[in-house]
Amino acid sequence: MKLANWKRAGTSQGVSPTLPPTREQLLFHLYEAAELEHNLMCTYLYAAFSLKDGEAEGLAPREAEAVARWRRTIIEIAVEEMSHLTAVWNVTAALGAAPRFGRANFPLDPGYLPAQIVVKLVPFSSAALQHFVHLERPQQSTEPDGEGFAPELKFERGESQPRLTPMATAYETVGEFYERLGDSLQRFSEYHGESAAFCGDPALQLSAVESEVLGARPVICAKTALKAFVTIREQGEGAAEHTETSHFARFREIQRELAALKTDNPDFQPAFPAAVNPVLRRPLRPEGRVWIEHESAARTVDLANSIYGLMLRLLAYAYTIPRPDPEKGLVVDVAMGLMRAFTPLAEHAARLPAGPSNPDCHAGVSFTALRDAAAFTPSAGARHALLERLSELLAAAEQLALAGDARPERARRLLANAKERAERGFAQANARASQRVATPAKTDQKAASITPAPSTTVARTETGIPIPRREGAVDYVDGKHLTLVYEGKRCIHARFCVTGAPKVFIANIEGPWIDPDGIDQARLVEIAHACPSGAIRYDRHDGEPNEAAPPVNLLAIREGGPYAVRGDLSVGGDRSSFRATLCRCGASKNKPYCDGSHHEVGFAATGEPASSNTQMLEQRDGLLEVEPEPDGPYRVRGNLEIVSGTGRVVARLTQTRLCRCGGSANKPFCDGTHARIGFRA
Repeated sequence: MKLANWKRAGTSQGVSPTLPPTREQLLFHLYEAAELEHNLMCTYLYAAFSLKDGEAEGLAPREAEAVARWRRTIIEIAVEEMSHLTAVWNVTAALGAAPRFGRANFPLDPGYLPAQIVVKLVPFSSAALQHFVHLERPQQSTEPDGEGFAPELKFERGESQPRLTPMATAYETVGEFYERLGDSLQRFSEYHGESAAFCGDPALQLSAVESEVLGARPVICAKTALKAFVTIREQGEGAAEHTETSHFARFREIQRELAALKTDNPDFQPAFPAAVNPVLRRPLRPEGRVWIEHESAARTVDLANSIYGLMLRLLAYAYTIPRPDPEKGLVVDVAMGLMRAFTPLAEHAARLPAGPSNPDCHAGVSFTALRDAAAFTPSAGARHALLERLSELLAAAEQLALAGDARPERARRLLANAKERAERGFAQANARASQRVATPAKTDQKAASITPAPSTTVARTETGIPIPRREGAVDYVDGKHLTLVYEGKRCIHARFCVTGAPKVFIANIEGPWIDPDGIDQARLVEIAHACPSGAIRYDRHDGEPNEAAPPVNLLAIREGGPYAVRGDLSVGGDRSSFRATLCRCGASKNKPYCDGSHHEVGFAATGEPASSNTQMLEQRDGLLEVEPEPDGPYRVRGNLEIVSGTGRVVARLTQTRLCRCGGSANKPFCDGTHARIGFRA
């Protein structure tokens, strides 16, 4: 919708075009928008978590295929709701305010939203689908609500006179709500001027630099704010009926398939009977709620809720950190890691009994919200408190996993990874903060390869070859002018060393085989730089500079082989080299690094994928973080140029997820295949 249309839409609803809203009124409505998107996301996820998983849970082959597809579709819709929520947060931050992360608990009390918008947690069913269709219906649609979703109390939000105190407004559909909100924002911007209206620091918002999953785009003016609202409406809330990719249309398609399968098999039950509005304490108002009494289920839901609460606090924390501080991306990464840990627990809860008061009902995650999910103030103390909470969650997950169930064990592993990532990142954040206080002046970049001090006397074999000093899996070979570093586990036998410097790297001999003094040091340094895996590094002692990060971060896709990466690298926190070859076949026994297993498994994948996103980056170097997600892809953040085996540019980007299971149909990018094939790493 063009900007001019917002004004026409607003006046058609009886909103005065002469009285712009106050900033406080806009924020009040943005907070309701955030809670609305948040609630929709939770209800969709709850339904998806209740779905059965394959033939092992009683589905026929055709039914299993359909249910798996429905689960993917509903989760995709929920992720888009998360992107809508992020857009609302960004608009809120653009207006100079703190976004809203809290919400009321399920089921919502009457009056919290308009009467006709009923929000509660229910398992997947025909009635739930009809409810979702009703919520996402286009304006002017007569689509009824699902059975059992009649409002507890019918009321009308009255249209109030303009007041300083913000008042809730009436709306029939979510699309209408955003239409009104867009009109108000447009008039506010026109009245105050864009620079005054959008006075918030854009660096505080979330963007694609932090997470592509969230679909975040910075908001800097009325045009970008209204574009965000248009995207929300077109993707689902109020989208036209003919829009095939809208939430409305996708839920209707699931309805059609469900009806067809029910016709073929009237006994078809695609979901477990998860609780309607589960609660962890005996409710004061038991109507419409299920008290989870079964201890294992209660512990599962308790842990899942706590993970969910910490995820919200971390996202709130991210909005207090200005870009380009790497801590901003770190906390978003950890929050997304927590969401991945939350999922198997929510699925597990839907498969457990609720308790004796509800013998025919299963449990379900309740998404219990904290009274206040506001951000901590960035500091060493805040980082300590967040790590402390992560430790508590991991301890609970470890206890829950002792029963041997696969889903709690997966949650434990994902939590452990999130905690390790947070520990590493927060330690770096504390070090940066200390360095800023102690040495505010800019320091020169240090070389990546840091070696132990060489011995004053080098032990040698009878033939004069230095005997390496071994620390862990790394050999340090001392020469007159430099120490060569050789990490055999990372070697992919590219043979640049033995063919380029055969007097240094002496092949086919027993015992020590590296002599750093075999050729001129400048030439030896060139040979080391040619090593794609980073197995060969060096530390100079002759006053000359060590290896520096390259001017352009590059990732080359090898035909039927690994990713060869060069840059200011951090691979899972390892910053020992500016070069690495990363497994992309999924078979390496030395993950994330390649060990040649692609040859053994017959991995076939092109090194010449199609080009996209080739617009030149503003900056081509800088820190390049590669974080292997547990049982998932490489999450890559930083300026990066992906090139084919022949050097053609495939993509230029600052954020992506690269396949490492070997199964993606969209290589080199992840398409979610790792989850479907049960990839473990």
